[in-house]
Amino acid sequence: MNAGFLLFWGMRDSFYKYRAFPAGVLITFLLVLFMEYIDLIRIPDDSWFVNLLGFLFYAFFISLAIHKYLQKRGTLLKVGAGFLVLAIVTFSVGYFTSHLRDNPLVILLLITFWLVLFYFILPDFFQKYRYLILGLYGGSALFFLYARLFTGSFEQYESTYKMWALSLFLLPIPLLVMLWIYEQWRWFRALKAEKAEAELALLRSQVNPHFFFNTLNNLYSLVVQESEKAPDVILKLSDMMRYTIYEGDKQQVPLQDEIHYLQRYIDLHKIRYQKKVDIRFEIPEEPEAMVAPLLFIVPLENAFKHGVESLREGAYIHASIKTEQGKIVFEIANNYEKGTKRGKGIGLENLKQRLELLYPNQHLLDIKQEEGVFTVKLQVEVL
Repeated sequence: MNAGFLLFWGMRDSFYKYRAFPAGVLITFLLVLFMEYIDLIRIPDDSWFVNLLGFLFYAFFISLAIHKYLQKRGTLLKVGAGFLVLAIVTFSVGYFTSHLRDNPLVILLLITFWLVLFYFILPDFFQKYRYLILGLYGGSALFFLYARLFTGSFEQYESTYKMWALSLFLLPIPLLVMLWIYEQWRWFRALKAEKAEAELALLRSQVNPHFFFNTLNNLYSLVVQESEKAPDVILKLSDMMRYTIYEGDKQQVPLQDEIHYLQRYIDLHKIRYQKKVDIRFEIPEEPEAMVAPLLFIVPLENAFKHGVESLREGAYIHASIKTEQGKIVFEIANNYEKGTKRGKGIGLENLKQRLELLYPNQHLLDIKQEEGVFTVKLQVEVL
């Protein structure tokens, strides 16, 4: 009983949600009956397939227009009656003035009918380009009225102007279709850009806690030991946090600022470690390029975490930043305890994703691990 009730309720909700489509079919069917009644159309029995396709064509667009209107919290009865009245008026005028060939009033009413459908199906697009749409069809209608009513006899209109007048009503269709496709393309690009920006913001938020968690652990160990170096660590950590918070959200920062950030990070570790560590960091003399922030900290952090901390003696980190031929090249190598397989970790996977978003097809990330040495080469193109 419960299952049957849920099924019934689900069908009821679905029917209510898509009630515009049976309404559109009903309106189209009533229009067909009306036009048959006034002998405006005749449906041959042997062309049922073509007639069915035509019926479904009109029913679909009328239903879609009603559905879009209902999404705007419109009333089904109101919009359905409006379409029905407009169509009945259009075809009634055509019937009672059938002695006028290419009846101007019928043509204008048909254009109005399709523009109303267009408005309800694509309201935002219609609203944005309403002047263009109304201008195109208004100009076509004026030319048609001029050609039909003010160029002399109907025979002259039919032989000289008819093809051009009716073609003008069809000409806006491919133009508007291409414009609509262009709008969808722009919307899709904007959506991708927003998605990329959201993903990038998420990746940045993952970089910061990962780094500060490790740095706070370093500071904790110094405080426990009551080391005199603790205040210096706090000051450098404060500078790094300020840089991360205020500069990390920017699209690009001066390479010089990023280098200072890395140097402060290295200084923090030099203060912490009691053992001798061979740390070398080569930088360009005048780094004037711009770069996305917080790209190089991940390989450097990993070099300390998985290299220096795992070795009792002989640990080294050799890093360098170079600018050459419109590129920034960051290289770092460190040794680690032999016999342990070092994974790439979440930090480098995060870095890969950031590079794909920030420098698509404009970067190189080469990671090697062999004979107890881990090397990373990161290269990005700069404008």
